Amino acid sequence: MTISDNNTIVIFGASGDLTFRKLIPALYHLYASNQLSESFSILGVSRSQYDDETYREKMKKSLQEMEKTDPETLIAFCEHLHYQAVNTSDVDDYSKLAVKLDLLADKYQLEQQNTLFYLATPPSLYGVIPACLATHGLNDESNGWKRLIIEKPFGYDLESAQSLDKEIHNHFQEHQIYRIDHYLGKETVQNLLVLRFSNAMFEPLWNRNFIDYVEITGAEFLGVEERGGYYDGSGAVRDMFQNHLLQVLAMVGMEPPAQINADSIRDEVVKVLQCLKPLEEDDLRKNLVLGQYTASDVRGQQLAGYREEHGVADDSRTETYIGLKAYINNWRWNGVPFYVRTGKRLPTRVTEIVIHFKQTPHPVFGQNAPENKLIIRIQPDEGIQMSFGLKEPGAGFKAKEVKMNFSYADLHETQMLTAYERLLLDALNGDATLFARTDAVEACWRYVQPILDFKQDPQSLFGYACGTWGPQEADELLQRDDRAWRFPCKNLTDTDYCEL
Repeated sequence: MTISDNNTIVIFGASGDLTFRKLIPALYHLYASNQLSESFSILGVSRSQYDDETYREKMKKSLQEMEKTDPETLIAFCEHLHYQAVNTSDVDDYSKLAVKLDLLADKYQLEQQNTLFYLATPPSLYGVIPACLATHGLNDESNGWKRLIIEKPFGYDLESAQSLDKEIHNHFQEHQIYRIDHYLGKETVQNLLVLRFSNAMFEPLWNRNFIDYVEITGAEFLGVEERGGYYDGSGAVRDMFQNHLLQVLAMVGMEPPAQINADSIRDEVVKVLQCLKPLEEDDLRKNLVLGQYTASDVRGQQLAGYREEHGVADDSRTETYIGLKAYINNWRWNGVPFYVRTGKRLPTRVTEIVIHFKQTPHPVFGQNAPENKLIIRIQPDEGIQMSFGLKEPGAGFKAKEVKMNFSYADLHETQMLTAYERLLLDALNGDATLFARTDAVEACWRYVQPILDFKQDPQSLFGYACGTWGPQEADELLQRDDRAWRFPCKNLTDTDYCEL
């Protein structure tokens, strides 16, 4: 996939960590694989005092440290890098940006000033930058398209999300706004649509008649590291659950889209989010578990508790774990629980979806008949595993669980784009399929708001030791239903034993 329109990519927050670690490497890879347009430029914008040459040298050094680069390709790529120092909070300073964009349009002979603005900045600037751009006419599409990519978090709660949305829409139209969620850029998340809707063996079974329950896990082994100050004002609900995992849940639960395009797919995603059973007081008490990790010795390494992390308050009640039993109130899913969990300092880093099919209605093989499961691994060891029963060799008809596996690593001839590479390509092409729409963002916040309110309850938080799978109460959440969480390993195809 290549970009047909010549363009300028403007990165606000050009001296920040996200730009160094993700955006510039992604753009370099796209350039090296000939997937960018013939005539393009990248303009870094921040308060730091660089010029074009010093910024190029900084990016070149950063890429050499992180990536295996081809020297000639790297030099050629860096020639497309430019820089403009701007006080992003000062509307008058944006006149410098307007002048720089005109100069780049002349240099690269751009007939249309197609511009992608990427806000890799603190959320406090998400409303400020669009207003400043509009003041100088940089949102005007009469001379080429103008698109705005906004990183999460989009708001802090329902009220702030609605306020921010209104603020941005004062200057940019919805078709210009791309709310990025890098989880949706992962190949295995996108593959959900193909797996479900291109296979007659799956879609007829994808409903309450055949599925017992669904698990969605987003586990991280790391703690908050150096992000304690940010994370203490966010927590697992805002950082992972409200955006990443609810979007994944919606893609698991959505109806077949009328067409494979942005509007049709996002219409179905929003319908699922709007059908989530609202969380009432009884649900919050019985079906929600919030946890915070405590100090523990893990594999001979002493790991600090959350309250001992740098930047975290000594009496912090911020959750680092959430487990929830959710329901989708529609014809397809009525009565099927979706167990969703995410947390830090769990035994391993893994994100996966597990579809648990119902037991056969005729228990001829007894109560221990193998369970049918479909495991969709998003990261790491991306792939799909199916578990089913076959006869165990020997006398009798004892059924044994066997597995069939597919791993993306087996596709040696296929180069998988990283999430940011795919999403940048899509934004440059004007494909908003994998970006959150305003009504989807609001639906997520509307569902999550009762959890945010409930967090204030002093009895709502449970402790769990680093290196465990969360609070004991999260296990009880499933045990009450005679079910249990799947404890995944880093390796999808070897799940009989995990070092904890």
